[in-house]
Amino acid sequence: MRYLPLTPDDRAEMLARIGVPSVDDLFADIPAAQRAHELPRLALHKSEMEVERALSRLAAKNMPAGSVPFFVGAGAYRHHVPASVDHLIQRSEFLTSYTPYQPEIAQGTLQYLFEFQTQVAELTGMEVANASMYDGSTAAAEAVLMAHRVTRRRKALLAGNLHPHYRATIETVSRYAADEVVALAPVPKGGEDIIAAIDAGCSCVVVQSPDVFGNIVDLKPIAEAAHKAGALLIAVFTEAVSLGLIEPPGAQGADIVAGEGQSIGNALNFGGPYVGLFATRQKFVRQMPGRLAGETVDAEGRRGFVLTLSTREQHIRREKATSNICTNSGLCALAFTIHMSLLGQTGLVRLARANHAAACDLADRLAAVPGASVLNDTFFNEFTLRVPGKAADVVEKLAAKGILGGVPCSRLAPKSGLDDLILVAATETTSEDDRAAYAAALKEVVG
Repeated sequence: MRYLPLTPDDRAEMLARIGVPSVDDLFADIPAAQRAHELPRLALHKSEMEVERALSRLAAKNMPAGSVPFFVGAGAYRHHVPASVDHLIQRSEFLTSYTPYQPEIAQGTLQYLFEFQTQVAELTGMEVANASMYDGSTAAAEAVLMAHRVTRRRKALLAGNLHPHYRATIETVSRYAADEVVALAPVPKGGEDIIAAIDAGCSCVVVQSPDVFGNIVDLKPIAEAAHKAGALLIAVFTEAVSLGLIEPPGAQGADIVAGEGQSIGNALNFGGPYVGLFATRQKFVRQMPGRLAGETVDAEGRRGFVLTLSTREQHIRREKATSNICTNSGLCALAFTIHMSLLGQTGLVRLARANHAAACDLADRLAAVPGASVLNDTFFNEFTLRVPGKAADVVEKLAAKGILGGVPCSRLAPKSGLDDLILVAATETTSEDDRAAYAAALKEVVG
């Protein structure tokens, strides 16, 4: 039996009410060339075993990250996640928990959110952090909207070396709010002149460090220039482990910090779900999106936890809400908190040093390959490699040799003149043998 709840007359009445001739007209925003004009040619039925075999054949075409030397980053990084993290988050009281609306029965959830917020505030050098967001790119977009509310201006200045996906997310959100976005051109070698583009109309300046090309950016002079113009500095990061070695954005004058927390506690997982980190100054707390869990005492003076702020559209604020974000990435935030608790400050610094050392060793090996060169003067665990010819072709040839050698910049930013550049990441999971294999394979490919 088919489930067809609406008759043709029902559909016609609905279309007439909204003033659209046909269902196809509802998809007018999708370019015609990108639309499927007929149903895919799928088999009408298959047994469960046949489906498993078909999907297994499809999966076999992929090269899993852990099966070969892996140097892919560009905003999603392969790190070792202790087995205890996955074990703990799969306990039923965590795995099945959802929204902590009733604090008297949600103390465990509220406590780990409170601990998560404390860790993020410590990590970023900020005064207050929320209970997480969907991912780094949407956190960056929310940061821009927050800056508009604080400054009552509607123009965002984006550094050219901001991750293209983060820029695109900000542009999408801004377009529908009729806000202005000025994005500078990328400068792969770093040293872009962001300060010169700041003017009195800017509500915020969005800068990533380490940037998408791996360069470490001194935020202090940019923060000073932004504040002088009455704008806020939004500091973005995609690699949370870098904060184990690099001075936190809060200590460099950032007003809002937004980034991706996937690196800690969360595996690559086919692109998600991830966990967005968001922190700011105490004076801006009522303009902060999402939730804020707070510590309190109950009627008997015992320590307890509650939702202190929750100005979301589905709560009390409705159209006056600071954000339309509907939830936090609770389970991913818990994984972050458990892993961070296991590391501690000393462990995080040690992990960061291991990442940096691996990247330095790899950069030296690849720079010694004739025809290849490393652009960066500074980097953490990711850098930009220039190769002869098209980087996308080089990456494919490396893959054929069993090396996942990085992300061609042309994939992130097509038609930007970056066709000979590869983003290469090395974490604690890349061994000395892996790095030697990459250098040897690259020599064969570009030689």
